[in-house]
Amino acid sequence: MRGSAAYYVGALRAVVSWRHADYLITVDGEEHRREGYTVVAANSGYYGFGKHIAPDARVDDGLLDVVLIRRAPRTLFFAVMRELADGTHVRRPEVEVMRGREVRIELAGPPGRTLPYGADGELPGVLPVTARIMPGALRVLAP
Repeated sequence: MRGSAAYYVGALRAVVSWRHADYLITVDGEEHRREGYTVVAANSGYYGFGKHIAPDARVDDGLLDVVLIRRAPRTLFFAVMRELADGTHVRRPEVEVMRGREVRIELAGPPGRTLPYGADGELPGVLPVTARIMPGALRVLAP
């Protein structure tokens, strides 16, 4: 499949088999234990085909926006998918946004469970993963 259709079909497949996870999210040394379906550490507001996952994220502010979709009825997923177009999902009580320079995401339980993480459309490994801002690490030429 091409384009955004692949995201919607993949999302439908995922929601049928999706299980929440017990996450330990550490933002700048402060631990947050949360049950949820997904955690995203974003340097920019968008991912995929125009999905506005972190509407307040800025590439030049020195911070990562951490978006957590908490454990909720699975039907919420479909509403959130629609709201990703304009970023209004972050207004929902089931969505939490945190910000920081360094973020570590790991599973808090149960023992032995693994969960892959994604990075720019790839699945490079399983949790835990740490992301940190490196100011000035990328040079950009712009008009």
